[in-house]
Amino acid sequence: MPEERLELIEEMRKKNPEDSFLAYAAALEYNKLGEKNEAISIIEALLKRDPQYLSAYYQLGRIYEETDQHKKAVSVYKEGKEIARKRHDQKAIGELSEALMLLDEEEGNW
Repeated sequence: MPEERLELIEEMRKKNPEDSFLAYAAALEYNKLGEKNEAISIIEALLKRDPQYLSAYYQLGRIYEETDQHKKAVSVYKEGKEIARKRHDQKAIGELSEALMLLDEEEGNW
């Protein structure tokens, strides 16, 4: 079923290549299928095109953590947190702050 969902999302992305939500959804599906490098690539491209897409920062950070790229995770969480501050998005600030705190506890101070 995840493969079918991904196939549908990819078809929609072909018709709407600039749609941030579809890119984000595709990345999540690739991640579920264990294709983490593809998920990273999609989210990195999404954030270059649409740096205001806050949900992508958290997900990219999580995937970086899962692939032992902790310094990149810290960097992306901090970048997302700064954008969230500018947008006064308290929910995103809280989520990204918690992710940083948990990573800090696991790895020691950055």
